[in-house]
This record gives sequence, C-alpha cells and structure tokens, in this order.
Amino acid sequence: MKNYFIIYLLLFNLTFGAFSQKKKTDFKITVDNILTTKPNTYKKIDKLLKPFQRDSTKVKIIIERFQKENYKDGLAYEYIKLGNIYRKYSDYNKAIEVHKKALEISQDNKNDEFEIFSLNMLGVDYRRKNIYTSAINFNKKALEIAEKKKNPNSGILRSMEVSYNSIGNIYLLLEQYILAEKNFKKAIDIAEKSKNKWSVSINNENIAKVKEAQDSLDLAIEYTKRALAIDQSINNHYGRMICYNRLGKLHIKKGDYVIAEEYLKNAVPIAKSVKNKYYISLINNNLGWLYTKTKKTNKAQKHFEKSLKIAEKRNYKTALTEIYTNYSEFNELTGNYKEALNYQKKYTATANELLNDKTSKYVNDLIIKYDSERKSNQIKSLAKQNEIAALELSKNRNFIIISFIVLILLATVLYFVYRQISLNKEKKILTLEQDVLRSQMNPHFIFNALNSIKHYIVNNEQKNAVHYLNKFSKLIRKILESSTVKEVSLKEELNIIDLYMNIENIRFSNQINYTIKVEDDLDISTIKVPPLVLQPFLENALWHGLSSKKGDKTIQLSVFKLSKEYIQIDIEDNGIGRTASAKIKSNKVIHKKSIGIELTKERLNNFIKDFKNPFSLIFNDLVDENKNPLGTKVALRIPLQ
Repeated sequence: MKNYFIIYLLLFNLTFGAFSQKKKTDFKITVDNILTTKPNTYKKIDKLLKPFQRDSTKVKIIIERFQKENYKDGLAYEYIKLGNIYRKYSDYNKAIEVHKKALEISQDNKNDEFEIFSLNMLGVDYRRKNIYTSAINFNKKALEIAEKKKNPNSGILRSMEVSYNSIGNIYLLLEQYILAEKNFKKAIDIAEKSKNKWSVSINNENIAKVKEAQDSLDLAIEYTKRALAIDQSINNHYGRMICYNRLGKLHIKKGDYVIAEEYLKNAVPIAKSVKNKYYISLINNNLGWLYTKTKKTNKAQKHFEKSLKIAEKRNYKTALTEIYTNYSEFNELTGNYKEALNYQKKYTATANELLNDKTSKYVNDLIIKYDSERKSNQIKSLAKQNEIAALELSKNRNFIIISFIVLILLATVLYFVYRQISLNKEKKILTLEQDVLRSQMNPHFIFNALNSIKHYIVNNEQKNAVHYLNKFSKLIRKILESSTVKEVSLKEELNIIDLYMNIENIRFSNQINYTIKVEDDLDISTIKVPPLVLQPFLENALWHGLSSKKGDKTIQLSVFKLSKEYIQIDIEDNGIGRTASAKIKSNKVIHKKSIGIELTKERLNNFIKDFKNPFSLIFNDLVDENKNPLGTKVALRIPLQ
C-alpha cells in the first residue's frame, strides 16, 4: 500500500511539473509569435496576450522583451494593462505614472487608438483620486479624438464607452443626475453594439447609483441586478463584488436587513481575493451600518474599525463621508454622544473638501475671491479657541489656588470672590464661543450660496449667471457686514433674508412664492435681533417642507407686535409637513444632523441674557379637517426689553 502511495506521488509531481513547464513554454511562444507579427491594434494584441494580463510579473517580463525589440504598440498596450493592475489594488499614483508612459509612447508612435485608451485610463485614475477637473479633461480629450474617426474600429468604440462612462461618473459626483444617466446610456448603446457585456454591466451599475441618489430604490435594485446577472454570466468577480455591496447597501436602506446581510457576506470573500482596499473598506462600513441597525453593537464596532483604518490611511474621501456618518449614528445609538459629534464634524469637513473638489472647475474664480476671507476667519477662530483654552486653564488653576487659600483663610469670603471671578470668565468664554461659531459660519454660507448658482455656470447661461452673481455679491457684503456685530435691526435682517431667498429660489426654478408681511406702524428699524437668526427656519421650510412637494409652493414671513414686551415672527409654509419630512429623511442612506436650529436657540439665549423676558419658539403642524398636512408654522417670540 505504501509503495502505491509513493508511485502516485511521483506520477502527480511529474504531471504537475509537465503542466507548469507547458504553461511557461506557451507564454514564451506567445511572446515570440507576437514579436514576429507585431500587430498594431488593441483587439489583435489583446487576443494573444489577454491570458497573461492579470499577472503583474508576466506583464513586466513582456514589457522588458518589447523594450528590447522596440515594439511600441505592444509597449503601450502593456503599460495600459500594468496601470490597470495598480488601480485595481488602489495604488492610484503608480497607475497614473504607468498610464502616462503609455500615453507618451502612443503619441510618439502616432497610434490614435492607444492614445485614446491611455487618456481614458488617466481619466479613470484621477476620478478615483477625486481630482475631477483633471479626470474630465482627459476623458473629453479622448472623446474628441475618437469622434473624429469616420470608421472607428472595435478598440476605439471601446474607448468611447469608457469616455462616456467616466464623464457620466463625474456628472454623478457633481449631482447632475440627468446628464449622468444620459452618458451612461450612451455607453450602454455602444457596448451592446460591440457586444461588450462587461461594459454593459458597469454602466447598468452606474445607472443604479443615479437612481439611488434620486431615492428611487426599486429602480436602483433592478439596474444592479441586471449588472449582477451579466457579471455572473461572464464570471466577473470584481463586478459581482461591486453589485453585492450595492445590493446590500440598498436593502439596508429599505430595511430588509436579512437580505442585506446575505449580499454583503457574498461580497467579503471576493473583495479579499481581489485585494481591493477601497471596497474592503466600503463593505466593512456597510456591515457596520447593518449591525448598527440591528443593534449588534459588538459586530458593528469591529467592522467600523476595519473600515476606518483602511479609508483614513489611504484618504478615500468619498468612502469616508459614508463611514463618518454611519459611525456617528453608531456612537449616538451606543450613548457615546461626544464621539458621535466628533465623527459628524469629520463628515462635514470631508464633505466640504469633496464639494470644493467637485465645483472647482466651474466656480474656481469665485472661490478664490473669497478664499482669503475664509482663511482669515479660520485663523481668527483658532486664535479665539486658544484664548478660550487659556481662560479655561486659568480658571482651573485659580480654582486650585483658591481651594488651597480657603483651607488657610476665611472660607466664605474667598468663596464669593472666586465665584465672581468664575462667572466673569464664563461669560467671556461664552462670548468668544459665539464669535467662533460666527466666524466658522461665514465661509460655510458662502460655499452653499455658490453651489446654488453652480448650474448656471455649468450650463453657460451667462445672463442668469451675471444676474444672480450680482445678488450673491450683495448678499455676501451684507453677511460680512453683519458678522462683525452681535445684533442688527430687524429691517436689515429681513433685507438679508430676502437676498438669501432669491439665491435659494434658483434651485427651485423660482417656483417659491415668498412674501414678507410687516404689521402697520411697527418700526422694524428700531427692533434688534441676532444677525441671520431667521435663516435656519427658512432653510428648513425649503428643504424639509417644500423640496418634496408638488404644485404651488409658498412661504410667508409675518412680523407683528404681540404686546409691549414682545414681537412675534411667524414663518409659514404649505409644504409636506414634519411627519412626511421625517419619513423621507429616515429612508435616506446618509442622515445629516441639522444643528442649525439648536445653534439658533443658543444664540438667542445669549442675546436675551440681559432682557427681562425669555424668548419662545413653537413649531405648529398645520392640518385640515381630515388631519391631512397643510404645512408647518414656526412662531418665534422675541422680547423687546
């Protein structure tokens, strides 16, 4: 029996060795043959060398052979493939370096097909790095060259698919969803004609992203399943991983947690096998979010930690916005409110960085104009925070000193002295904190306003752009003037809010009917309020009340004197109501915490500290006889003395 076993092992080793030797021989013969014929199109080269393109070692060996033989078309092909391998493993800097070599060789060799391929691959590389201006420039350049060809071959058609796909992805990041879907469908049309199932799958999955962004979850699932079916038919592991992850995320959003877990668990081994750090991070984030929803906190914590470690190390900004939001939700659920706030702040900072990246191509000149002001405010904010820290440190030190003196001298007298000192310092700290909040709000408000007029600049509508830029500049001047004072007249506040509503109404195609009604004989120029105190309530009315409403949309702001001690400001909209708005918000993937109202309450508290009477804030849900929502009314009472 033992002898049979030894013979079996010898036969196995001989067979395996022969098979390995045959593979090495096949590889060498293939490379020798292609150097004999030296084909100059992507399709012909790919037909021979495709079996070896997943192995970076073999690709590098082929590159050395082609360099010795000065086979430039083959070199361009291999550098494209090597760059794709680097990108697959999220090494985007190396991918760019290698794809630039491919571009240089193809341009030097005057091979349009490989030049188009190289430009498109560079576009994809820069998009993955969130450098959208460079990405769209490379993709548009590739498309310009390709569209000049009267009879494009299959390789150029494939490149046109990549161009439309990449441009669609950039429009998706810019939240131009109609343009994004249009480009993805163009890519699918070309891919179906050239029978490129892989590209059809990718672009179906991209349309699913568009539908998800538009909150059309069922359509998003349908398009993702189309992509998955194709990936399964062509045995595309990478594509299956992407689809499983997206389906898991979509089903979490729908509340189908069992189905979501099954899809995400299917994605995990594939992500590990292809060693894609970006998707390993995303999948772990979605698992963390799933276990947060199902209150399996230990599992959730482990997956969030894995996800954060990868994403922060590699600076995956797009992934980090999702991770920070979901991890903030997890910390809030587990009662760790300090960490929840910390990660919400990280989300805001990262989202603002991405917003700046996305809009830089279109509003760069405007942003530069206000960049020095933003930096100045940041420096002031840091200086004031340092002063706050110094005061708090001083207060703690005084406490120790006074506590020591209390033990030696008259305890009662020293206690009241210390208490007075502490109260004065706390009052100063509160004032400084309010200044910090205001200095941070100015640049935030500027970028929101810029984003509102972005589409006019994108669409090159010069008259509209100039009209609203004039209003915008006036609004900025008003905000900057009011940011230096702790109070403004109600008349000035209403002027600023009117400008704000004009800018925001752009995003509603000027469909909002906004009116201001002031009681007769009420002198609003003598009434003082904190600057921009009404803006958060109007923002809520717009984006939570009216954005999802069909038909006429109205907001009425009314000011009247309630008594000798109070004025009342009512903000009434005919939106969908708070209940429907909360339901829509709960269905969204990313839950943004609104802190505007809470900050406004704090500012009002500081404003009325020396007044006799307190302020009051009441939210009323407006309904008809059948309890159907008619909108929301906010009543703000402000004391006059």
